[in-house]
Amino acid sequence: MSSNVLNGASFTLAANEITQLPYDTGAEVAFAGRSNAGKSSALNALTGHNGLARTSKTPGRTQLMVVFDLPPLKREGGEPLQARLVDLPGYGYAKVPEAMREHWRREIDAYLKMRRSLRGIVLIVDIRHELKDFDRTMIEFCAATELPCHVLMTKADKISRGQASKALEALRKEFRVNKVPGTVQMFSSLAKTGVEEARARIVELLHTPRPHEL
Repeated sequence: MSSNVLNGASFTLAANEITQLPYDTGAEVAFAGRSNAGKSSALNALTGHNGLARTSKTPGRTQLMVVFDLPPLKREGGEPLQARLVDLPGYGYAKVPEAMREHWRREIDAYLKMRRSLRGIVLIVDIRHELKDFDRTMIEFCAATELPCHVLMTKADKISRGQASKALEALRKEFRVNKVPGTVQMFSSLAKTGVEEARARIVELLHTPRPHEL
């Protein structure tokens, strides 16, 4: 893909609950993942904006739903499509108070079930570790609701090529066995591994209507 439409991403708002999100029209892709999996770095690499999503040596700083508008997507024979990326709060950071964790469990659950403009989830997982409960819950939800899921196995530069390939194939096999409507790839924000592939998949998701839109 020669031009990077994600490069036009711009901060729109940060919401503490789904009622504060932009009007539920157009198309959006949401980013989810544990707070230390490299979600902010992935967003920055994909958009080409180093400071778009905050990164920190202290994980768990994203405690709001952060919305980034994209330039309208051109469609053949139709009006341009309003498009957004949504950065969901990082999950699993131990120092977050239980009340806040419970709040975000409810809000993310409501967002995933009710948001009609949501076209897919980009799930960020650390390739060096086994999937966590949150990761599996998200994958199972996507499978149950036929919500496309694209997994970025981040920090691929931290392990050998052989180890990375083995981890990638293991997760792809798990998706096939469990009939998950998802795709999986290696990714490294630092080495820029898989950046173009991920960009193309995100744009594809934004262009693909959900069954209720057809």
